[in-house]
Amino acid sequence: MKIYNKLVRDKIPEIINKNGSTCVTKILNNEEYLKSLNIKLEEELKEYLESGDVEELADLEEVLRAILDAKKIDYTDFEKIRNSKNEKRGSFKKKIFLESVDDGK
Repeated sequence: MKIYNKLVRDKIPEIINKNGSTCVTKILNNEEYLKSLNIKLEEELKEYLESGDVEELADLEEVLRAILDAKKIDYTDFEKIRNSKNEKRGSFKKKIFLESVDDGK
């Protein structure tokens, strides 16, 4: 028996059962769910950083959307927040790497 204790995609238990195995699951409350989503976000980011695989970015996006949904933030509202930050501070398209700032002190 393998112990996972982690949030999985909705169809994973069904896939496990179709493959002839059995699994034990539970439904998380909202607090546990958000905490597990944050852990999953770290996990998916680590997988992307290790592999550089675009599929891992898709997983990150899925977790991000789930976090927004859990926080009752519509994705279009999130896009407005993102666009507002871009207008005020820019994006990362120019590839600017800040090496230092001399504040004169």
